[in-house]
Amino acid sequence: MVNGMVDGVFSEELLHRLSDVLAGPLASMPQGLSAMLEPFVSHSALIVFSADVSGGRVHGAGDASFVRGVRGVDLDRLRRDVDVIEGVRYAAMRVDDGERMTMQVLARNGALLVLADPGPVEHSHLILDIWHLVSLHVQERADEAAPDYLQHARSASGARFRALTELADESTATLESVLATLRSNKLGDSQARGAAIDAATEGLVRLRNGIDHVRTLTEEPVTTAFARLKKELRSAANHSDIGLHFVDPPADGRALPDEIARGARAVARRAILSRVEVPEISRVRVQWDCDGVNLLMGIRDDGPGTSQDADLLLRAAKQRVHAMRGRVSVEATPGWGTEMLAVIPLDPPRARVTSSLARLRPREVQVAELLVEGQSNRAIAERLGISENTVKFHVSRILQSLKAGSRSEAMAMLLAEQQN
Repeated sequence: MVNGMVDGVFSEELLHRLSDVLAGPLASMPQGLSAMLEPFVSHSALIVFSADVSGGRVHGAGDASFVRGVRGVDLDRLRRDVDVIEGVRYAAMRVDDGERMTMQVLARNGALLVLADPGPVEHSHLILDIWHLVSLHVQERADEAAPDYLQHARSASGARFRALTELADESTATLESVLATLRSNKLGDSQARGAAIDAATEGLVRLRNGIDHVRTLTEEPVTTAFARLKKELRSAANHSDIGLHFVDPPADGRALPDEIARGARAVARRAILSRVEVPEISRVRVQWDCDGVNLLMGIRDDGPGTSQDADLLLRAAKQRVHAMRGRVSVEATPGWGTEMLAVIPLDPPRARVTSSLARLRPREVQVAELLVEGQSNRAIAERLGISENTVKFHVSRILQSLKAGSRSEAMAMLLAEQQN
């Protein structure tokens, strides 16, 4: 036996340890996985980057300086760079305390595992196999969660992205103001002013690049999302006789919010599995399209087209599509098959002010309505014809009313309440 393996096969001890990791709570998974992998590859820290329906999630165990020093945007970039065929590579990684050597392992579903300061590895394929199993289990637990998990994630994602956008807008406005001041002819020392202008310009470029990186964590090209769906569906239908036919979305289609891409893939997988249960079905067509506002998803089979079959397909999709604020219909044609059409909006839901703000003054209610739309203080002031300082005062009153610790938390609370 070599490190939990017998002639290259999982040993009983290793399977028990893997079972414990899979059965435990998700919060403790990184620590358990790290302990399980230690006999195969020594490491000082472990990072898990899994994109679930609430967006990119970073979890870690081990050396706290490494775990804290790794950014989600950097992990997302690594995930795109790792060889998807081999699935494993070794590379230096930039963290807060400098560069660290890492072992990067990419699962088939796009989840990334990073081991810091890895020791010698004899069985890298074993590490990859274990990560395939663990990451797939994490994905399935997210997919099989109650539909209101998707609903909450949709609200939180919208609030998170609008808060980031607002922060970027305010920072951009500040830097542009500094830039205008430094360009003033009233200042002396032109050389110093020129250097300051260059520095401010670089700051703006970095900020705008940062916004682009944030978008890579919260959005996915529709063609990329569909390509992942095809891979997952072929795996799901691997042991059936059903033939899958895919109609790709347009290459210039609007990018999908991450929770919509993952939620739609979960719906499609469940629908295809429901088709496998009908022996008369031999062929299924899966089609995605994007009209700029909605993701349009169609699934059609060549089955018997009975009402019972239509009910089975509708049950597989209805709750999760509705949780994403979408609508779904199923039509069965006897002798011709069953077709499901789902329309899922791409933009986060707009929330109205709810009972949480009933005690506020009318002007504060107006501010709250614009706040949950993602408007900046400056935009709110312009819309309402008041000063930014007055807007800040009203926002402070709203936070106190909600007992929220931050502006983004208040936005998420309002959106979540709107969903109920």
